[in-house]
Amino acid sequence: MTKSILVTGTNGQLGQSIKRLADDYENFDFTFVKREELDLSELSSFDSYFQDKSFDVIINCAAHTAVDKAEEESELADVVNHLAVERLAEICKTRNTFLIHVSTDYVFNGRNFKPYVETDITDPQSVYGRTKLAGEKALQAINPNGIIIRTSWVYSEVGNNFVKTMLRLGKERDSLNVIFDQIGSPTYAGDLAKAILEIISTCAIDEQPVKSNIYHFSNEGSASWYDFARAIFEISNTRCEVFPIETKDYPTPAKRPHYSLLNKTKIKQGFGISIPYWKDSLKTCLTAIKFIND
Repeated sequence: MTKSILVTGTNGQLGQSIKRLADDYENFDFTFVKREELDLSELSSFDSYFQDKSFDVIINCAAHTAVDKAEEESELADVVNHLAVERLAEICKTRNTFLIHVSTDYVFNGRNFKPYVETDITDPQSVYGRTKLAGEKALQAINPNGIIIRTSWVYSEVGNNFVKTMLRLGKERDSLNVIFDQIGSPTYAGDLAKAILEIISTCAIDEQPVKSNIYHFSNEGSASWYDFARAIFEISNTRCEVFPIETKDYPTPAKRPHYSLLNKTKIKQGFGISIPYWKDSLKTCLTAIKFIND
């Protein structure tokens, strides 16, 4: 049976990754909605868009992800990351549409000493984190059929991300200072996209036993931004020396978690998902970037 799937945030890293995988799922009928058609920053656009449309699944990849910019655009961040999610949840609840909403490790304060599980206490330290958590809570209050997937340090072949920034700076400079006291796990958007589509294809989504459940997904392993940068240069054969610095030496408007490793046991056991090691996925991404640029 064909499932109709709406993907928001089409132009983002995750949206683009899902789009690249779409042809591999013959039983899925995808609609990749653009901002011109459904603007999550304009809540009035929801009624007009969904007036004559119905979907089996909505994958919400859209978010205000400019973490530092969100500090000065708190109202816009709240609309996109919170109120728009609330509206989507209401629509999905009314129409019995399965909702997959993507959230973030920034809902935690980063003071943990072991990988965060889904039930750990949340304590966001930035506007971005607070608005994403508000979106989670609004969705859970409405309780549509669906799940929330928290992820971290997302990168891909497209858009603005750490990998592409490092590749650009590595060509322009002989050395770089990169933070070493923030620990997490880089997440390749292609792996997250595949996990989401596998969840949809392998589960009876109309019979999901626990509504609005939270899961964690990132690539396996851990790294600092310093480790990440060194791996990027080593794999891409970029000659640029990397020096470790502390967070205090590189102040930013938004506070980042010092430790935001996510425990993925729940999603692996619940859906039988296999998650690649972060360096293996980085190699995949860098190969794709080289192919695009050649």
